[in-house]
Amino acid sequence: MNRNDFLRAGLASAAGFTVGPLAANISIPPTGIGTLPSKIISSGNGTRHNVLGSVMTVKLTGEDTYGLLTLIEDLNQPGVGIPMHVHTREDEVFRVLEGEVEFVLGEETLILGVGDVAFAPRNIPHSWRVVGDRPARSIMLANPAGIENMFAQLGQLPVGPPDLAKVAEICGRYGISFV
Repeated sequence: MNRNDFLRAGLASAAGFTVGPLAANISIPPTGIGTLPSKIISSGNGTRHNVLGSVMTVKLTGEDTYGLLTLIEDLNQPGVGIPMHVHTREDEVFRVLEGEVEFVLGEETLILGVGDVAFAPRNIPHSWRVVGDRPARSIMLANPAGIENMFAQLGQLPVGPPDLAKVAEICGRYGISFV
């Protein structure tokens, strides 16, 4: 095995992917990992979506990372949150940058403040809600990528009270269900 093939296999293995014909969710180019293009996204830039009242700015997509991860910044007002749900395809990491967020992970409920991190593995129910009297800003990393496509579809729904059947249908296509 040459060095590039070794690095590709090692990277994919470490990320939990299979290299070869079964690797439908990752596309590392044959020249190796060194060909990933670098990217800088300035503060305030990215693709914005309003998803059920959550203002999301997608910073990195699967297209940017060969399917390895999605990175999203959230900026939300007090009271905004996402109800209890379960992912079957990706793990998520949340880090609070400003404000306070009530985070429910399985049976545990915690108030996360600046610098706090929560890891929500796939198949574990979780939810979050901004608490306190000021907005909260956080970063969410999802591995593998793809969830940004769901957020883009949800962001296209009409403003106002959500059509919960439509929301559930869109989320279901991405292996996410509400509990």
